[in-house]
Amino acid sequence: MTGAIDIVCSPATPKDIRLGRVGLDERAMAQLRMPAKYHKGVPMKDYIGMMDEGNVDRSLLIAVRAGDMKKRHSFEVPYEDVYETCQKYPDRFSGLAGIDPTRGMQGLRELEHAVTKLGFVGAHIYPHWIELAPDAAQYYPYYAKCCELDIPIMMQVGHNLIYQQERRLATLQRPILLDRVAIDFPDLKIIGIHIGIPWTDEMISMCWKHENVYTCGDAYAPKHWPKQFVHYANTYGQDKVLFGTDWPALSPKRCMDEIAELGFRPEPLRKMLRENALKVFTRLPEAKAAQRKVKAQAQAQATKKRGR
Repeated sequence: MTGAIDIVCSPATPKDIRLGRVGLDERAMAQLRMPAKYHKGVPMKDYIGMMDEGNVDRSLLIAVRAGDMKKRHSFEVPYEDVYETCQKYPDRFSGLAGIDPTRGMQGLRELEHAVTKLGFVGAHIYPHWIELAPDAAQYYPYYAKCCELDIPIMMQVGHNLIYQQERRLATLQRPILLDRVAIDFPDLKIIGIHIGIPWTDEMISMCWKHENVYTCGDAYAPKHWPKQFVHYANTYGQDKVLFGTDWPALSPKRCMDEIAELGFRPEPLRKMLRENALKVFTRLPEAKAAQRKVKAQAQAQATKKRGR
């Protein structure tokens, strides 16, 4: 197997920290047990070295939109910044378009531009920052646009912490709320990231019920993953679980070192770390290459049969 694909990664450069684009105060960093050396940010060229240490080939970089920008302590990472990083390191990063439904039609136009012009491969929502649950009507035009663009959408499910003492956000995103969305948009690939803790069983049930719902092992150190989640990823849910770090919460090497201790069988491990991402994020260069290979093999077989 070649290297992993990390589907949940946020820019956390010194510039992003300085401009408040990470959304974590010092107390939150301490609660997440982030090593002090990361508190001031890591330049992208250095983060690529961290990816290499963890055998991560590609990270999906989120152009985060964390709340209505008219509200104090909301923040965003501009699409253009993520695009510049992806252009500079095209073999290592692809972009995810953060969604803020308070932007209405302008936000829809920006999402389409990000995918069709900037090459972004999916969309991302933080429901707690938006202060709207995943099944809120305000998201529905964006879900429809993702179907139209044929891209997946990921969102945090499970509880959220107090990331900033001056703006405390309530938990709005129980995994069961994906049920209505998956029913209304059966063509939309939905990824519930952050395992769904403390409602992990709900997240598994949504993946089991709906063909178009997936989950991701990210944000929580793998050594602390719930036993039922590890069992699901290693057995009957091996086609529905993807991998992420949620950097800067966790480093690639720590994640990979701890996953190696969980006793995964080889095939489910390959699927979680890489293959499932290629199935879900079909706009990734590696996914397109795999699609071309399959098409070429099918054409070769057809030619061979005609020659008999």
